Amino acid sequence: MSVILTRDEKRKRRVRSIKRFILFLAAILIFIPIIVMLILLNKVNQLEYQINELYQLIEEGGTTETEVQESEENTLPRPEEQNSKELEIQTLPTGEIFEGRKVYLTFDDGPSENTAAILDILKQYGVKATFFVVGKTDETSLTLYKRIVDEGHTLGMHSYSHDYGDIYSSVENYVADLNRLGDHLYQVTGIRPEYVRFPGGSSNRVSKVDMKELIEYLNKNGYIYYDWNLSSKDADYSNLSAEKITINCLSQVEDYSKEVIILFHDANDKKSTVEALPDIIKGIYELENTKILPITEETIPIQHIQLN
Repeated sequence: MSVILTRDEKRKRRVRSIKRFILFLAAILIFIPIIVMLILLNKVNQLEYQINELYQLIEEGGTTETEVQESEENTLPRPEEQNSKELEIQTLPTGEIFEGRKVYLTFDDGPSENTAAILDILKQYGVKATFFVVGKTDETSLTLYKRIVDEGHTLGMHSYSHDYGDIYSSVENYVADLNRLGDHLYQVTGIRPEYVRFPGGSSNRVSKVDMKELIEYLNKNGYIYYDWNLSSKDADYSNLSAEKITINCLSQVEDYSKEVIILFHDANDKKSTVEALPDIIKGIYELENTKILPITEETIPIQHIQLN
């Protein structure tokens, strides 16, 4: 039995249909911009992450006080495999003051797959270095923390997480990360390091916090932070050769008459740094009135940013 609708009922039904269509269209017009906004926000976050990573690579490459322009033709003879004189262990007796050039080999980002090899080379040549480490909990890393200390090297703090976005988002986050690393190293080695290197250096361009606020915190709490004045540039390019790393270091050391803090990276992909290390050490040994030393309380800090 069919239902016969009156003209008024037909009109009301058409009005309801039109209203539903209008509501449906309005919903589409509302949700489409939201979906587009979410997609764009995701893209922005990806770009921000990539930019932070790029800044990290750039800043960890370092800015030196005197940047030496190198041409493609610039070459430096590699040191002989063994000098005629026997290499002497580069340490200073307690209380001795050395007035010559002091070279500090510093390694960021470890422990890594290469740390043991670096320590073996340092031991072979009687050299003490400085390791600005990050937080790791695997058994190999715990053993390497202890080995760094036991073999007389200086253990410094880089950051626990090495997450630029987190540690540089606020003073509180930076402090929490630093304290977490300090507690971790104390539990493993019995030492709470007082020497610090900011990820990317104090002159990094990633931090959302004024770096002077973080420096002020370190100064007030008994920490000393160290940047560098010579970069090996082993973080500038992923496949930088050992020969180029050696040239980057040895071509600039003599530009400095006193403290030379060299930036290296102790990461899984820095095998060329390990390969370059023996020639760099031997090249420095050949320089007159020069010693390779670990950072201690006697070391004059190289700092890109200072409060005063």
